Amino acid sequence: MVDTLYREVIKFGIVGGVAFVIDMGSFNLLRHTVLSAKPTTATVLSATLATVFAWIGNRVWTFRHRRNRPVHHEAALFVGTNGVAMGVQVGVVALSHYVLGLQTITADNVAKFVGIVLGTILRFWAYRAIVFAGELDPSEDADSSSTPPGA
Repeated sequence: MVDTLYREVIKFGIVGGVAFVIDMGSFNLLRHTVLSAKPTTATVLSATLATVFAWIGNRVWTFRHRRNRPVHHEAALFVGTNGVAMGVQVGVVALSHYVLGLQTITADNVAKFVGIVLGTILRFWAYRAIVFAGELDPSEDADSSSTPPGA
């Protein structure tokens, strides 16, 4: 059980790290080009791109050994969870940019980072407790992809 949690945390971190690069990279690309004056719109678009990647990575790798729902039901829960987490992220960016008046790209990046951290905590809990909450599949070794062939 602890070993499974450890593997899930590591895999979630790897998928999340790549999603973070996608999110922050596309956010900054949008903020420096077509959405220079719209940080919340840039946040929604960049977080959506990262969410698509995270769905694939978490479904086929991180939590593949947890199955108890049809894919469409799991996908709806995933989208709902990420919608709430995106709301947290957008809220932090909007608070910083529009309420606190911190309107530099650096301030927007810091706010987005804080929003991502808060959303990530929510996501990990929700993925394990709600989205990929199925019983562990004993026929699917949770660590089979990280064991070298012949080991």
